[in-house]
Amino acid sequence: MANKTKIEWTESSWNPITGCTKISAGCQNCYAAAFAKRLKAMHNPRYINEFEVTIHEDLIDAPLKWKKPRRIFVNSMSDIFHEDLPDEIILKIFDTMNKAHWHTFQVLTKRADRMIELSPHINWTENIWMGVTVENNDNVSRTSQLIRTKAAVKFISAEPLLSALSDLSLEGIDWIIVGGESGHKSRPMNEEWVIEIRDKAQEFGVPFFFKQWGGKNKKKAGRLLEGRTYDEYPDNKI
Repeated sequence: MANKTKIEWTESSWNPITGCTKISAGCQNCYAAAFAKRLKAMHNPRYINEFEVTIHEDLIDAPLKWKKPRRIFVNSMSDIFHEDLPDEIILKIFDTMNKAHWHTFQVLTKRADRMIELSPHINWTENIWMGVTVENNDNVSRTSQLIRTKAAVKFISAEPLLSALSDLSLEGIDWIIVGGESGHKSRPMNEEWVIEIRDKAQEFGVPFFFKQWGGKNKKKAGRLLEGRTYDEYPDNKI
């Protein structure tokens, strides 16, 4: 059975790769790194290397054994386009997504340059959603690389949202997720930034998903924006 997850916009996670390295501002308080440290302390054999990039070959074909269709977040504990991963491993993981056509795979990266390098070699079947993280204005350029792929659904994760995204265009984008950082070291997110993105999404007709306000107590802060919940998904894609 696939690993269930509490991440609001997906249903399960699949981690044939674990471990990563920090490359931009959104990585500062990486939840996955903290979680990996805890799992190593619990003697979880998958995390013997803690957060060093590690390939779990035996998990590459795991979704083929999960018969019930579901939305699957790919490599929630890593980045599929990490520079330490061989091309053939990345393409093998995408090949599993192609074969497991009854699932929807949600792939998210901060490494848009490598995504573009490998894009011509990827079979972008309709069940693969490709996304990039855009946490601040400095990383808006990742979206221009995303729209050059042939992914059926192209999405943006503005989480943790660390600044207004005044330079962001949603032309060619199919979905956007926004969320604040959580935890004791969380950085603040202004309501104005979120409203600006929501209004832009409505202007472009892009489904908008508001994940959380975050903060030290994310449950208490909740996920209401101006009195309502936004749980929008790409039309006819779920």
